Amino acid sequence: MSRIRILPEAVANKIAAGEIVERPASVVKELLENAIDAGAKTIRVEVEVGGKRMIRVIDDGHGMTHDDALLAFERHATSKLRSADDLLSIATLGFRGEALPTIAAVSRLLLETRDEAEAEGTRIEFTGGKLIGVKPVGLPAGTTISVADIFYCVPARRKFLKADTTELGHIASLVTHYALANPSKQFILTTPTQEIINCPPAEKLADRVYQLFGRQALEELVEISAVSAPFRAAITEPELHPQEENSSLTVSGFTSRPDIQRMNRNGIYIFVNRRLVRDRLILHAIHEAYRNILPPAVFPATLLFLEMPYGEVDVNVHPAKIEVRFRRSQLVHDFARDAIRQALMGARPIASFAAAAAATPQTAGPGNGTFSGGVPPAPVESGVPRAIIPPMEEVGVGSGVGSDGGFDLTGAPMRPVEQRIPFTSGTAFGAGVRPAETSTPGNWAANLIAPSAEAPASLPRPEHIADLKPLGQVSASFIVAVNGEGLWIVDQHVAHERVLFEQHLEARRAGKVEAQRMLLPLVIELSPRQIVTFEKIAEELSANGFEVEPMGPKSVAIQAVPAGVGAPDAEKLLTEILDGIERENAAISIETLQAKIAASTACHAAIKVNTPLEQSKMEWLLDALAKTDCPMSCPHGRPVVLRYSMKEIEKAFHRI
Repeated sequence: MSRIRILPEAVANKIAAGEIVERPASVVKELLENAIDAGAKTIRVEVEVGGKRMIRVIDDGHGMTHDDALLAFERHATSKLRSADDLLSIATLGFRGEALPTIAAVSRLLLETRDEAEAEGTRIEFTGGKLIGVKPVGLPAGTTISVADIFYCVPARRKFLKADTTELGHIASLVTHYALANPSKQFILTTPTQEIINCPPAEKLADRVYQLFGRQALEELVEISAVSAPFRAAITEPELHPQEENSSLTVSGFTSRPDIQRMNRNGIYIFVNRRLVRDRLILHAIHEAYRNILPPAVFPATLLFLEMPYGEVDVNVHPAKIEVRFRRSQLVHDFARDAIRQALMGARPIASFAAAAAATPQTAGPGNGTFSGGVPPAPVESGVPRAIIPPMEEVGVGSGVGSDGGFDLTGAPMRPVEQRIPFTSGTAFGAGVRPAETSTPGNWAANLIAPSAEAPASLPRPEHIADLKPLGQVSASFIVAVNGEGLWIVDQHVAHERVLFEQHLEARRAGKVEAQRMLLPLVIELSPRQIVTFEKIAEELSANGFEVEPMGPKSVAIQAVPAGVGAPDAEKLLTEILDGIERENAAISIETLQAKIAASTACHAAIKVNTPLEQSKMEWLLDALAKTDCPMSCPHGRPVVLRYSMKEIEKAFHRI
């Protein structure tokens, strides 16, 4: 008897459903994408019991004819592909032709649709993958798909579903994502008792962010906008399609100010050609853009949209279409990183006392990648939502992608993958949310954070630092200064650290890093891993002002260090650099290596706390800080300046 057999169609559909339909939100994702591909202007999603009892998606797209509606339930039946060549340039969100048959295999599905050119519509009903009935009906143009009792015929899968509020949270997050990616369309999400999202068409992405998250969240974000040179001009490849010759890469969206921080990556949303994806490459680019601006263990909130020729990205790499591959991955990575960094440098916002007061202090332990002599800033949570759709598993950053290949540090441990934090009642959907009339522990929508009715005070900007007048010091560690904007406190150590960091990088790029020789060579013993790392980066250390010579199998002699670093700090500085680089995941780029060395050097050479400063020295430091590219944070991510605005002062004294 043959051991190999062809699976029945019903079994094949259930297997496919296991890959594509994980939970009710997965159904909503597939139906939303079909509605968007159909050219719908308004998409309405209705759910009951977290989507377990009923999911209904109503759109006003072009609809289907009677024959097309029946064909849509055949596996791999699609209107979006004609030949294998079409896979090289996919312009639609859906293309596999598996959504409807796989959803129908594990639910009770009702399709009602009418093509705008047809006189009557078609009603088709499936139960557990079996066709129950087909009949003509009178319908408006468009499509309505109702999915009831998901997994009713697969009890083992149904018992893995979470609580109703959790499943509803995933659906709300998903609708939010696609509303962001399609601001010109109207999205509505309702339950039998409440309207969760209702955002009309918006002209700009900023308007859609305001609709969904409110004014406060929008004020916490910095806008990103950058367009690359045409691809052919950037990299000439003869196999480019003719229609793509003059195409460019566009990076747009929003990213959070440095003082708005998260303990996980749940606030990072990446869209490629309006498709919500997870991508290790772009996560790494975002991470690199914030290097030396945020502490190493916190993350920004980012809404990043990449638009590129369809032939430049392969979306056919994952059953649920949530992963992509880029044809020119290095170009995409570097351009996205530079676009985010340019936006941050252009805005350069300064933290206010209100933001700092909202933070909860954290204790920095030794060897955890933080800086010496201080406590890192606790993250200030953003109004940008935390939830992310179920298939979008967190991916650790640090893939070793750099501007020029970098140094391969084999043996360095990979950072563990973080576990997802589920959708919580703290998620802010802003003005688009109408909370339920009653508030119960199980009703998450009743506890959503509403946007502030009052606009936040104008954000302080670095140009305001230039006219600061220092008044004195607090504990010989913090400079107190004033100007027309209010009262300012400057951490003198991290301010000088930022100045020295940028000066060191500029000197390194010019090949003019000054060094100072030590009176007596300092011989230190290194661990085996430190020796390996030292051999990898010895040339770069030399270019940064170090003169270090091997002295036997385990020891090195420090002959010279960068100018400004005292002899007592020489050993600590070198081991700090070696240990910091050793903790990198797998590789490190030249640019990242230079920044790490500059950050450590600046920290050890900067003015220390408990150091009295003369008036002229304080004035010089504030002037130098105002001229830096990133005066809002030190190279390790701590805030440099805090401002107590006039409005905040007047409020504190009850004058307003």
